[in-house]
Amino acid sequence: MQIESVKIEFPEGSNVIIGQSHFIKTAEDLYEAIVGTVPQAKFGLAFCEASGPCLVRVDGNDDEMKRTASDNAMRISAGHSFVVAIRDAYPINVLQRIKETQEVCTVFCATANPLEVLVADSDRGRGVIGVIDGERPKGVETEQDVEDRRTLLRKIGYKR
Repeated sequence: MQIESVKIEFPEGSNVIIGQSHFIKTAEDLYEAIVGTVPQAKFGLAFCEASGPCLVRVDGNDDEMKRTASDNAMRISAGHSFVVAIRDAYPINVLQRIKETQEVCTVFCATANPLEVLVADSDRGRGVIGVIDGERPKGVETEQDVEDRRTLLRKIGYKR
């Protein structure tokens, strides 16, 4: 077995969500989950089919985001994995709805940080074993850092 690190590439100002599902209807169901939760979001999604024709199934409402999702899905090339590329919405806006989608098994990450996906490659196929999402901590927050965090959350509307 070999382990490979796959760098995920996405445009500035966008986010990605990577997970694992189990059925071909994932592409349509994730589309409905996202557009039904944040209609103004621009997004693309790609699902790596794990049997039959083994195609990357693509859907979305924005060509650049669809291309971003499908390009990253092809780089990952792990059966039943999916990639969502999204802008004009944050992952927090759609994440719960994605997790509630019947065939979604797990979500590995939702981020705008530099991202690598760790995949295992065996004679049987490829699978996602984890992600590297962002950088290492540089320390523990100070009282000023706490105040800054709380201010930011209120400024962007996530807390009152």
